[in-house]
Amino acid sequence: MTLELRVVERISDVPEAEWNALVRADASPFVEHAWLACLEEAGCVGGRTGWLPRHLVLYDGGEIVAAAPAYLKMNSEGEFVFDWSWADLAERMGIAYYPKLILAVPFTPATGHRVLWHPSRDRGETVAVFAQAVRTITREMELSSAHVLFPEEAEARLWEAAGLTIRNGVQYHWTNDGFATFEDFLATLPQKKRTQIRRERKQPAIDGLTITTLTPADLTGPAGAELAATMHALYVTTVDKYFYGRRYLKKPFFDLVRQRFADRLAWTVARDREGKIVASAFNVKKDKVLYGRYWGATVDLPFLHFNVCYYHGIDEAIRDGLTTFNPGAGGEHKRVRGFAPTMTHSAHHVEDTRLRAVIDAFLERERRAIAAYVASGGAEE
Repeated sequence: MTLELRVVERISDVPEAEWNALVRADASPFVEHAWLACLEEAGCVGGRTGWLPRHLVLYDGGEIVAAAPAYLKMNSEGEFVFDWSWADLAERMGIAYYPKLILAVPFTPATGHRVLWHPSRDRGETVAVFAQAVRTITREMELSSAHVLFPEEAEARLWEAAGLTIRNGVQYHWTNDGFATFEDFLATLPQKKRTQIRRERKQPAIDGLTITTLTPADLTGPAGAELAATMHALYVTTVDKYFYGRRYLKKPFFDLVRQRFADRLAWTVARDREGKIVASAFNVKKDKVLYGRYWGATVDLPFLHFNVCYYHGIDEAIRDGLTTFNPGAGGEHKRVRGFAPTMTHSAHHVEDTRLRAVIDAFLERERRAIAAYVASGGAEE
């Protein structure tokens, strides 16, 4: 067996069929070749974006046996595992924190496989090979650190066994406990929350709005191209509202994914009485999981965000027999609407031993606090 790890600067240099042969049915859709290729072709990554593709591909005698989407980062934007304070500390210690290496999907805080591996290979051994590789790359390229963002828990433990330090975070996910109807789900909540959600769900009809999920057939041809342009415009409206907003996704990306990724898209739209789309959520669906991503609206109406981004997704998950609805990062307001605090994971290698010691001590305290919060169900003290 002759293993060779190559650093690939364009996902298009890896044949799509060979890359996707490593993507299991239960892997997130965001590690599929088409999604990563659309990001690159649309200019969302590469160039001066701060995300330079450096995908890690493991060959055995000329055959691809494992791979990981990876990037050199010139900043910490779009990662959702926040290490700005680490960068500040590094600067005070005289350490250049950027560039750094990350194994992740850009702008996507969705848990999933980070190392993709061939069925013929042992997963633990494969992650160990990648762990050694990222340490070597970090040292030889004189990077400050390497970070694996949002691996599933089983993979996170393999990175930990290979010597990386684990960091935990919190998101709010909805789990389908065999509900047949939305009312079945509401029955699991306290009366006050049930009453609140029922009242909020009535609001779109009062405002003359209809909320639907677009189908792949909707996304074809000129009409599909127009829908993609509308989705981008709505995305921009929300991003531009906030001082911290960044237009990570460029307009061509929306058109590329509706052409190449339509079978995974579950774009949700709200239309007014004239049929005009006034709000949307960029949702993606694979296997038994619904992923909520970007939201936008051109109108400011009560509870519209909750209905487009949460309640419609729960309804869809129940109807389609999905197990999980992962609506993305942040938002304790999700907890009062039936989403439970769920632990997320990342794994980190810091090259400088002084900086590593400080970060490791911090992460030990942070892990304890997050574990206690999740175990409590997010109960307020």
